[in-house]
Amino acid sequence: MDASFQTLLILLFHAVLAPATALHALLYKRDPRAAFGWIAVCMLAPVAGPVIYLFFGLNRARGKAQRLGLRDLQIGYERGSKIERSHPLPPQIRNEYRDLARIGQALSRHAMACDNRVEALINGEQAYPAMLEAIEQAESHVLLTTYILDNDRTGSAFRETLAAAAARGVDVRVMIDGFGEWYSIPRASRALRRTGIRVARFLPPRLLPPSLSINMRNHHKILVIDDLVGFTGGMNISDRHLVDDRGNRSRTRDMHFRLEGPVVLQLRREFLRIWDFSTGAMDEPPQGRPETRGELACRTVTDGPDEDLDRLNMLLTAAIAEAKHTVRIMTPYFLPSRELIGAIQAAAVRGVRVQIVLPAVNNLPYIHWATRNMLWEILMRGVKVHYQPAPFNHAKLFVVDGYYSLVGSSNWDSRSLRLNFELQVEVYGEDFAAGLIDYIDRAAHAGREVTLEEVDGRGVLVRFRDAVCWLFSPYL
Repeated sequence: MDASFQTLLILLFHAVLAPATALHALLYKRDPRAAFGWIAVCMLAPVAGPVIYLFFGLNRARGKAQRLGLRDLQIGYERGSKIERSHPLPPQIRNEYRDLARIGQALSRHAMACDNRVEALINGEQAYPAMLEAIEQAESHVLLTTYILDNDRTGSAFRETLAAAAARGVDVRVMIDGFGEWYSIPRASRALRRTGIRVARFLPPRLLPPSLSINMRNHHKILVIDDLVGFTGGMNISDRHLVDDRGNRSRTRDMHFRLEGPVVLQLRREFLRIWDFSTGAMDEPPQGRPETRGELACRTVTDGPDEDLDRLNMLLTAAIAEAKHTVRIMTPYFLPSRELIGAIQAAAVRGVRVQIVLPAVNNLPYIHWATRNMLWEILMRGVKVHYQPAPFNHAKLFVVDGYYSLVGSSNWDSRSLRLNFELQVEVYGEDFAAGLIDYIDRAAHAGREVTLEEVDGRGVLVRFRDAVCWLFSPYL
């Protein structure tokens, strides 16, 4: 084929596809900066620009994810009717935080659950033995969702314990993210299936038929045993969370949570929603009757690119706006939305003490660099930022006024706030919050404070590196 004819075909292809993709970006991108950027890419990069947009710019997540809402499972007292937004709040909620509780009620499909007990488990040394012991005691069902189930010593212990439960007649179901399972080879799903365990993968990538959903991952961490005890938080199943092992080169601190009480049924419901979506299987294990185990009021809140879009962002913004004294944030990845940055700045300006604790050494250095580029915006308003020392801390904690806590799987970045399916649990209670505050404060005191002078004093090349990474922060 003549070279000039090839060039003409390429130009014609671009002339048709570039305006079409640019128009799509103009009509459907919600952020004007994102829309402008994609329009520039589509129009200015011959052929490659429109192709890149078709692969990475289209929000296929929304259409696929909305299918999750086709079957809205209900639990216990919710059966037979939708949760009313005016559902009365329990008297345990202190008067000054009832507005915040109503906001959570408007953003969650779950009503407030009372009489719960929540226990913090630090690192794999505390979390994994508690989880394995609960599986060993299962009599009816075990429901496990994780983003990563590594093929290592910890992963083997879980596979063996799950297989033993299935062998004695327990209904064992395991959901692994289709992308996250590739963190470990051989993949855990194959080993689990060989033992007779029911396994599902959430949107696994494949070539035929093509399905390359790199975004829209299931980041939930759920373990439910007989509806009597549940576990959630930010911890995957991997040797990397065994921090006491000094020979472990990938040591990663984290915090997980053991729950007892009616809130466990909410974890069950969220597991089954994702299970039904991924497998099409509508069968449910018999529902247990959780015992009232404590005095905490809790509620599960999910976030994702389906009907839950932006719920976590709204909840965090509202909680910061409601803060009267203190806001404490611990997260491994801190690239908040403009709304959250504004809420943090406003809280600091009105006299709320805002403390943010980040890892000094990050497993994803480009996110650390991008964060450095935006820290000045909050430091200039008096927000306290601390870098905690190695090893890397993966914990995600949020505490307001020593009373309201939010724990779960979500980070403070675009991937968690807009792309992934995330699960958080609201906890109302001073004693529980006090334990998280102690953990956050000790991490801050062990590290060092970041100053505005330090951030402003970066060299030109460092600033350039950080700014480039920040430019791509919506995609990190």
